[in-house]
Amino acid sequence: MPVLNQSPTADDFVQNPYPFYDRARAAGPLFHWADYDLPCTTTHELTSLILRDRRFGREPVQALPIPDHLKPFYAVEAHSMLELEPPRHTRLRGLVLRAFTSRRIAGLAPEITQLTHDLIDAFPGGAHDLLDTFCRPLPVTIIARLLGVPEAMAPDLLRWSNAMVMMYQAGRTPEDERKAVAATEDFVAFLRSYVAEKRTRPADDLISALIAAEEAGEKLSTDELITTCILLLNAGHEATVHSLGNAIKLCLEQGHRPPTKASPFTEEMLRIDPPLHMFTRHAYEEVTLAGHTFRRGDQVGLLLAAANRDPAAYPDPETFDATRFSASRKPPAQLAFGAGLHFCVGAPLARLELDIALPSLFARRPDLALARPPRYADIFHFHGLDALMVR
Repeated sequence: MPVLNQSPTADDFVQNPYPFYDRARAAGPLFHWADYDLPCTTTHELTSLILRDRRFGREPVQALPIPDHLKPFYAVEAHSMLELEPPRHTRLRGLVLRAFTSRRIAGLAPEITQLTHDLIDAFPGGAHDLLDTFCRPLPVTIIARLLGVPEAMAPDLLRWSNAMVMMYQAGRTPEDERKAVAATEDFVAFLRSYVAEKRTRPADDLISALIAAEEAGEKLSTDELITTCILLLNAGHEATVHSLGNAIKLCLEQGHRPPTKASPFTEEMLRIDPPLHMFTRHAYEEVTLAGHTFRRGDQVGLLLAAANRDPAAYPDPETFDATRFSASRKPPAQLAFGAGLHFCVGAPLARLELDIALPSLFARRPDLALARPPRYADIFHFHGLDALMVR
């Protein structure tokens, strides 16, 4: 297996990781990323295969040691369907989908539309950071409304979420860990009291629906419910913020304008610059793929962003093509939301928000322009901007 070196925190990589992905793909469908000491996929075919292959999964074969100072964080992760395999994953995801229905999500369209226009109406006259004025408040407000959490809590929710997801970035620091644990404890304390209130006074919101959801006589425990709410908020807004920011940046730099019916446009935006670049799996048995034998317990990195620019799946992959995902062409599914058992449960909501927000923004502000060149933040495996200054 070819061995390549590339620091995931090097600024040239953070600003544009795609040349490294191209170099890695040219070496083969699988390479050893020395900086992670991890075999990683590069092609759409192999990445998609492993995402769907039940011989690989999210749970490690042997529980990893957890330092005492990180136990509050991982106590929450222990109930996350994102980190679990069947049968616990099946039960949790089934219960969540009984509450997080396509009908409930589709019913949010008028609220998303109104909030989009309200945020645009409130833009300041001069230069401003569109992440703060648009990309962050839109998804966090919608998920707060969906859960039934007071919108006044949005700044706290953002702060807690931003701190917690830093646990997944390359090169996290002890200070990142301290902030993540503190945010976890604050988030759990808030939700524990709020869930208790919803048990006695249910309303028409997702938390109440999750409390009521039942499958085969089983319901979510309070700890499972708290973790699920945190997962829906963190995953449900963090990736959408990056997706919106990355898409708007590309539009402003290249002159693209989203059509009124934006679905194929949105899919291409998610393909060409996705918000999450790597996801990992553990091998559950001996498996030989691409000439490499994975032993039970081995880990593999799935480079979603490299797969999304694989020329074998997408001709001329570096070029934005707004018609690439039209019904008549039917290319392979882009992998920004993953695939298989752990396909992102919030993908329909994220797509709806992007389909509404992008066309509305450029219809209302056709003269929107960059006030300074945007830069990506040093947060790999995520991929998003540190600011998006516009006028």
